[in-house]
Amino acid sequence: MENYDDELKIFEEKGAETLPVALEQGYIETQGARIWYSTYGTGLPVVLLHGGLGHSGNWGYQVSALLGSGYQVVLIDSRGHGRSTRDDRPFTYQLMASDLLAVLDYLQLEKVGLVGWSDGADTALIFADLWPDRVAGVLFFGCNMDDNGTKQITEYGPTLTTCFKCHSRDYARLSTTPNQFETLVDAVGIMQRTQPNYTALDLARIKVPVLIVQSEHDEFIKREHAEYLAKIIPNAELSILMDVSHFAPLQRPDQFNKVMLGFVGKVLT
Repeated sequence: MENYDDELKIFEEKGAETLPVALEQGYIETQGARIWYSTYGTGLPVVLLHGGLGHSGNWGYQVSALLGSGYQVVLIDSRGHGRSTRDDRPFTYQLMASDLLAVLDYLQLEKVGLVGWSDGADTALIFADLWPDRVAGVLFFGCNMDDNGTKQITEYGPTLTTCFKCHSRDYARLSTTPNQFETLVDAVGIMQRTQPNYTALDLARIKVPVLIVQSEHDEFIKREHAEYLAKIIPNAELSILMDVSHFAPLQRPDQFNKVMLGFVGKVLT
């Protein structure tokens, strides 16, 4: 029986499931940043892209599920997040997509499945738009592609408060600039408020298979926006995760993993 962590109490106390020993890990220097990566396993490759303010360790439950199903897993700390550094240029999803390209080129991975969570979902879908030949498919979880897709948040509830506290704690533990979390929050916030700005015509360019995954109680993203993306993107489908929020991979990992494994099993052959 699955253990639920709907209020993120386990995550607050212990974090996500501990990552296994990496097959390879290190840094790629690209465009003014040192991007941290790690790899696990030796099967068909799946790249997991974490959300804003977080780090790749938030994917612990998903790494073990993918390894158990025989996949190679690649983790990346987005620039300025976790162990990765940044320069003084503004954050953009296109810039983070180019960081992903640098890692794939270094690892000599020609085509991968992409699983993106929140900001990582935007990075994944924009990467698929720019470099479609490198992408087998994109699982797009919990994000928007234009400013009509987000909800207005007037105050943080307990779940958001807990997650924000955990992000701050982990940043101080992992970052080379441990005292600059508020600077990161401000810079990421500017990006999130102003990007991305994809029109329906832009979305129609995306030809790779896409699974739009939306949680029933997502704190940030409107369900109708997820439905719109699934309708406008040519080769897209929609999956709704019931009883969970923006933090479904942590709250009910078995539910999220079932959807994830079904999708990567279909696109990676």
